[in-house]
Amino acid sequence: MRVDHVVYAAEPDGLIATAKRLGDELGTEPVDGGVHPRFGTRNSIIPLLDGRFLEVVEVLDHPASDKAPFGQAVRARSVGGGGWMGWVVGVEDIAIAEGLVGRSSAPGLRHRPDGTELTWKQLGLKGLTNDAQVPYFIEWGESVPHPSTDGPAHAALKGMAIAGSPDRVREWLGLTGEPGVDREEWEPQIEFDFAAPKGTPGLLSITFTTPAGDVTI
Repeated sequence: MRVDHVVYAAEPDGLIATAKRLGDELGTEPVDGGVHPRFGTRNSIIPLLDGRFLEVVEVLDHPASDKAPFGQAVRARSVGGGGWMGWVVGVEDIAIAEGLVGRSSAPGLRHRPDGTELTWKQLGLKGLTNDAQVPYFIEWGESVPHPSTDGPAHAALKGMAIAGSPDRVREWLGLTGEPGVDREEWEPQIEFDFAAPKGTPGLLSITFTTPAGDVTI
């Protein structure tokens, strides 16, 4: 179990402009990720070091976006101006996460611009709209190239500021011990900073290490 990627909803000027702006801040060129036909969304990938990536996502004018939880969450965040949506934990066996959450995972699919198909299993997407302090889980399909390899990476994820409770996150992830997520051996290189939520829990900001110094978005 490890932090796999973080998700950012496109701002009013759209996916391409938002991804370009974020990529410029991180010194990394965004890569067209393609379309999620089951979600009614499309994305752009900003590869990060350490096998991670930043996913910038935009809702499409497609019926699937009105039905799929991910499409609904992207639309709601973009209507509100865009910004951080959530974070994602990668697992090798999503059955363990299913036991923690108490429900089954769902299949995911993305068509890349070159025609290749990426598949995965996911769990916890509904939390993006009501409890985004906790991550959703993903298990990538066999032989699927991880999006962090889509292009050169120059920045690394350093820390996350979250409006929420470390106890709630620890419970969701099935972690034990004290004092909190920020000192867990499962992800020691990432700093977690929690603040009491004034509204809906979720991501406040993320700090990246870049060749030009730390950048907080």
